[in-house]
Amino acid sequence: MQAKHILFALPLLLPAVASASTWELDPAHTEVTFTVKHMMVSTVTGYFSKFTGTAEIDDQDITKSSALVTIDAASVDTRNEKRDGHLRSADFFDVEKTPQITFKTTKVAKSKDGKGVELTGDLTIRGITHPVTFTAEDGLLNAPFKDPMGRPKKALNATAKVHRKDWNLMWNKALEGGGVLVSEDVTLTINAQLVPAQKKTAGK
Repeated sequence: MQAKHILFALPLLLPAVASASTWELDPAHTEVTFTVKHMMVSTVTGYFSKFTGTAEIDDQDITKSSALVTIDAASVDTRNEKRDGHLRSADFFDVEKTPQITFKTTKVAKSKDGKGVELTGDLTIRGITHPVTFTAEDGLLNAPFKDPMGRPKKALNATAKVHRKDWNLMWNKALEGGGVLVSEDVTLTINAQLVPAQKKTAGK
């Protein structure tokens, strides 16, 4: 085989370079929250303190990326013990029967302005699944940054608005002056830092 033919054949013989990498939520620098109007005037913020999340991020083609977030519904915290107990009950998350809330992407696309990412996926609450789209800032599109310890990280700030009745979160009370005690519209937010996933040891 002539030298020039060998050169042309080399790209076919070399293995493809993988552009996707696995990342996971850094719990020390991540918040999973929801906000909802209370009595039509004030805003209540709830937090989930226990969650896990992984993402396969393709830096060459973000549309080939995927993510999965799993939340412990019983870890809900609104800074009010009585209200948190109510949220764990069958009126809301029904944590004894459905202890987990999950979001699994089905489609990842750049936003229309090209500056961010839209994460569309299946949101499951109380065993009920509906599609939801989170709009994220450009953190996933940017190259990883390094913290003061030199560890690589990626940023994610994603929000979605949902109608809680779609997941059978029906409880409410009418107010004497009109309106309801708890808004039916809820804003979900994942404000996160991602770190390279730890490689699992064989057998574990």
